[in-house]
Amino acid sequence: MTATFTSSRALLLAFLLGVATLMSACAPLVVGGAAATTALLATDRRTAGEQVEDQAIEMKFSIEVGRAFNDRSDVRLTSVSYAGKVLIYGDVPNEADKARAETIARGIENVKEVINRVRIGSVTPLSVRTNDTWITTKVKASLIEAKEVPAATIVVTTERGVVYLMGKVTDTEGRMAAKVAANVQGVNEVVKLFTIVSRESLVQQQGSQAAPSGGQTTSSQPAASSPSSNPEVQTMPVQ
Repeated sequence: MTATFTSSRALLLAFLLGVATLMSACAPLVVGGAAATTALLATDRRTAGEQVEDQAIEMKFSIEVGRAFNDRSDVRLTSVSYAGKVLIYGDVPNEADKARAETIARGIENVKEVINRVRIGSVTPLSVRTNDTWITTKVKASLIEAKEVPAATIVVTTERGVVYLMGKVTDTEGRMAAKVAANVQGVNEVVKLFTIVSRESLVQQQGSQAAPSGGQTTSSQPAASSPSSNPEVQTMPVQ
């Protein structure tokens, strides 16, 4: 009975977190019955401009992929963007299509880096994708329950049991989040795609966002391809 209650509570917190991210980040989020010690744990660490750009990147990728592959039934491609770092995944029948998908992603405005985890093979069954969605929900809930883990700024994606974690975190936060995810039932592997930052820089960023500012400009740069040897792409095997 206690285990069922705890699981339900965690899932409810995951839902509340989703609602909270759509609201203003001015007030601290209440997690586990008490306010977070600092707003650093309760807000998305991307700027408002970065969040808008990420949404635009994901939308443009979907549109361009549809055009390039003529909505082929043997191609399933999805992207997740965090501060211009883009993870692409899904299924394509050959290496040429995989490379083409990466080229599309790198050509989108404001994309800074591309991590290509597209699988070569038949399209993943709906039952597997449904289970991946459930795993993502459980991981998010577990991150919320964990202490000193900035769940609000961590993006969780699951593909065939492999969990990808993205976000701006300190090294300690990243290691803690990966450990939490690895302990969730059904997770086969955890891949950390974090942008590692210092706590000092997070405090400074929070202060600068709170202060009035003028218009913000961004520059578009060619996206870098991110092979598996990239030190920021770390795979954590599940015990």
